[in-house]
Amino acid sequence: MREKTLKFVVTFKNTAGALGMEKFCMERRLPGRLIPVPRQISAGCGMAWCAPWEEKELLGEALSRFAGQVQEQHKLWL
Repeated sequence: MREKTLKFVVTFKNTAGALGMEKFCMERRLPGRLIPVPRQISAGCGMAWCAPWEEKELLGEALSRFAGQVQEQHKLWL
């Protein structure tokens, strides 16, 4: 079984926001990837951006750009 690590998880109001965040982050080589929303939380579109907790600060620009589409931000062990 894989060891759980602390993650920064961002949920979105809609799929467009999730896909927009993915494209923005990939173009800038920012950490993270899209994942299904973890069972511990719920979200409107069912998709979430997940990155190592230590990398949270690097995602500041992306979070500002997609602030209107972000539903919640979480600190989770995954």
